Amino acid sequence: HFLMPGFLGDAERFRKLYRNPIEKGGDLERRDALAARVRPFLLRRRKQEVATELPPKTEMVVKLELEGPQRDLYETLRVSLSERVREEISKKGLERSHIMVLDALLKLRQVCCDPRLVKLTEARKVQVSAKLEWLRETLPEMVGEGRRVLIFSQFATLLGLLEETLKESGIPYSKLTGETKDRPAQIDAFQSGSTHVFLISLKAGGVGLNLTAADTVIHYDPWWNPAAENQATDRAHRIGQDKPVFVYKLIAEGSLEERILQMQQGKADLARGILEGDAGASSKITAEDLQALFAPLEGGETERRTVKA
Repeated sequence: HFLMPGFLGDAERFRKLYRNPIEKGGDLERRDALAARVRPFLLRRRKQEVATELPPKTEMVVKLELEGPQRDLYETLRVSLSERVREEISKKGLERSHIMVLDALLKLRQVCCDPRLVKLTEARKVQVSAKLEWLRETLPEMVGEGRRVLIFSQFATLLGLLEETLKESGIPYSKLTGETKDRPAQIDAFQSGSTHVFLISLKAGGVGLNLTAADTVIHYDPWWNPAAENQATDRAHRIGQDKPVFVYKLIAEGSLEERILQMQQGKADLARGILEGDAGASSKITAEDLQALFAPLEGGETERRTVKA
């Protein structure tokens, strides 16, 4: 609109003619029409075309089984929250129950990362976390091999818990969240080699950083959009990188996280709504989706207790 006023109409016409039909109605004809109209003005270069000398990038999905108290808490909350969600939907209907649905799914996602994230007394008593145990075992080995590690999470509070673990292990680290005041100093410390691990929140450091000192990226929790996840990975895998880059995506096996991972392909908008708490985007949730998201963990033994969610 700035370069060619009126080419796509004013904001109201664009919203009516393209945005609403495409985003809300999934109108493929309007999408193709818009693409055809703007294509002559687009110049797109793929990363592979302009950075042909980049070292290889290896991506691994690490599936971790929830066990013991963490598994028990997940299943107890899943049953309790599922019942509450069904009751809410029966009273108000699915379209008017999204806030409760998103809150319930958030709690289950938090349990997958670390039960202490959940604002419930019973949850904070659970000290077991499959992902944290994996990190405690794996990270010292990585650092011992001279690897430099970026750890991304959507939960800033989780980074605080990881910070405690790094202090206990004696591993020097940098940290970047929305509350970080000395951002340049944290980046410089990592790039110069003073710190070996960089804890980064999604919103604060998913884009715009050049961290080529890193050769290892850990995504602690799944992202709704593979493209956004790749952008975070590209803080390390970019021009200037001279080492192979290894990417680890931690997933609680058989849980809500694994189902969100599956949704990233066919239902990206729905996955985004769940992970970002966007009630508008999550309005695409169907009864079948809810059944899948609240499905029980497979295998293992579970002890269920009463927890007020």
